[in-house]
Amino acid sequence: MEFAIRILAIAAATAKESGAKFIVDQLSRSGPSVGANVEEADGAVTRADKKSFIIARKEVRETRYWLHVVDRVWGKKVAVREDIGEATELLYILSAIVDKLT
Repeated sequence: MEFAIRILAIAAATAKESGAKFIVDQLSRSGPSVGANVEEADGAVTRADKKSFIIARKEVRETRYWLHVVDRVWGKKVAVREDIGEATELLYILSAIVDKLT
């Protein structure tokens, strides 16, 4: 949840920048979706139901991509480097979970 909250804060800060609407929309969707999908997968009954971990992994990859874009375009105004690092850590964790499920 903390990751989602930080991503939404980054999206809000980025929204003030010229031409950022599309990226803000993407970040606002993919960032919070990571945690939501993990919660859904964590409550899954069957192994097949745990596919939400795969979706969460895709969403964290997308979020990390958009964070890199924000860093390259508005990095001097919107700090995201630590969040890129956390997204990478989440990606490793989710990848390990998915590998064990498949």
